[in-house]
Amino acid sequence: MSDVSHIEFVDVVELKAVGDYRIWVRFSNGREGIRDFSDMIAEGGEMVEPIKDKAVFRRVVVRHGVPSWPNGFDIDATNLHMEMKAAGVLSKIEAAE
Repeated sequence: MSDVSHIEFVDVVELKAVGDYRIWVRFSNGREGIRDFSDMIAEGGEMVEPIKDKAVFRRVVVRHGVPSWPNGFDIDATNLHMEMKAAGVLSKIEAAE
């Protein structure tokens, strides 16, 4: 049984599309990483269809602390963080000296 008693709520503070369906994300807790959204694109769905166009996918922005696309599709930052943490793709940003 997993420990869900401690959920770290985070916002996305910065992001950048970095290739086909991949986004580099920096969270409010100082962690960052790259998430490949190919799995989400493959699943499809009404809100995902427009962002299958790579030019539209690259138009992702941070809106209200979450990744968001022009058609209104967005992704919950806390769930995204948990997925990336579980996948081992997050690293801690070192403080500048």
